[in-house]
Amino acid sequence: MRPMTDQRSAGVLLHPTCLPSPFGIGDLGPSASAYLEWLAGAGVHWWQVLPLHPPGPGESPYSAISTFAGNELLVSPELLVEDGLLERSELAQTPVFPEQWVDFSAVEPFKVELLRRAFDRFRESRPATLEHELVTFREVHREWLEDYALFRALKDAHGGAPWYEWPRELVKREPEALLDWMEAHREDVAFVEFCQLLFFRQWSALRGTAARLGIDILGDVPIFVARDSAEVWSHPELFLLDEERRPTVVAGVPPDYFSETGQLWGNPLYDWERMAHEGYAWWIQRLRHALDLADAVRLDHFRGFASYWEVAAGEETAIKGHWRPGPGRALFDAVAEALGCLPLVAEDLGEITPDVVALRKELGLPGMAILHFAFSPEPRSSFIPYALERDLVVYTGTHDNNTSLGWYLEDATEGERDLVRRYTTSSGREIAWELIHLAMASVADMAIVPHQDLAGLGADCRMNTPSVGEGNWRFRITPAMCGEGIQTRLREMIDVYGRASRSL
Repeated sequence: MRPMTDQRSAGVLLHPTCLPSPFGIGDLGPSASAYLEWLAGAGVHWWQVLPLHPPGPGESPYSAISTFAGNELLVSPELLVEDGLLERSELAQTPVFPEQWVDFSAVEPFKVELLRRAFDRFRESRPATLEHELVTFREVHREWLEDYALFRALKDAHGGAPWYEWPRELVKREPEALLDWMEAHREDVAFVEFCQLLFFRQWSALRGTAARLGIDILGDVPIFVARDSAEVWSHPELFLLDEERRPTVVAGVPPDYFSETGQLWGNPLYDWERMAHEGYAWWIQRLRHALDLADAVRLDHFRGFASYWEVAAGEETAIKGHWRPGPGRALFDAVAEALGCLPLVAEDLGEITPDVVALRKELGLPGMAILHFAFSPEPRSSFIPYALERDLVVYTGTHDNNTSLGWYLEDATEGERDLVRRYTTSSGREIAWELIHLAMASVADMAIVPHQDLAGLGADCRMNTPSVGEGNWRFRITPAMCGEGIQTRLREMIDVYGRASRSL
């Protein structure tokens, strides 16, 4: 594995859905380009995003309905106008959406209707350049696109029901049934493919802007995939399922600092023996694809590659589970042989045992440190800044944490508040910036800050609360949260602590 960067660096964590936009949700258009310009002006090297895939129930990008497809809600209507696929007058009919949060129930039908109009105009006008791009796109992504497009069209036709509730012949992917359905719904499948083309061409253009500005993208690969996903439906042999394609065991984590009963994720578990027999081909394909979308990726729940928490299907909590051995180094050796040295970050939080640390060190991957977990008075945490090491990415908090202000006011114990005040020699009045200061000044090679902390926002602006199924992933920034004052303050701190990606 190769190092993430050859110098100290800084990054900001903000998912594209959180960006300002008149269309109810952030997208890949002008506001995203403007945000990259803002980051570059602050000397930021990394823009960290969450998984870019179409979310499943609860709108979580970590329970996506595909680990290869892009989220079509991120497609920019303004860029579709530039492509001649929408009229400017059609955007003038946009309803008024909330500015600081995403109303998914209103945004989704609105965006899908715009995409349908763009598809209809594409079929009417048949622009040669775009037609050629679509043909090429289908060929380049044939390994996953056909299955996903069919899956998505079937899902829409069945009112969004999960695939395991469809008619049995579709659940079992009987060839004749799939062929008949494909013939009868060819336009629906073509629409899905068209939307994927739009997402990937817009994301590619945005990455080009990032590269021009000297900004790298840090993506995210969840270790597991959702049961209701195109991958489980199309490749059931890779998962521990019974003859009716129901999970026999599911994924989770034991009780930890996020939950007293653990987290019962419910994802089907991999048949690692089968995957090893196939040379980990599916994982090679997955990581190749992820690194086509980003310059580096964070491996979510890295400890699951060493050993994972297995819970019998049907359990109501994750308490009654067992540790099972993961694929270990064999998986990463196979990936490295196929793809070369890979820029990866290991999310090694939670109950970390010596085998997890050993695997990360053997692979030469940076781990993670979270400052919200650093200030327990006794015993002292390994995340406290004086104990950090260079091969780490230090965060004030992540998408799963409260904001730093919310942590300090609502989650931290009085002992933690006292220690963090004494450690920073501060009153705690600007606790978010105090923690940003500690992260930037630390020895860790990379420091990443959620944008909510840059703006000093409270608990109502956190991105996700683990084990809570509703009300997450809705946060959005406003233009005022990207002001010149915040940018200047961040730029000064990045410069002082030697994390600038270019001369400031």
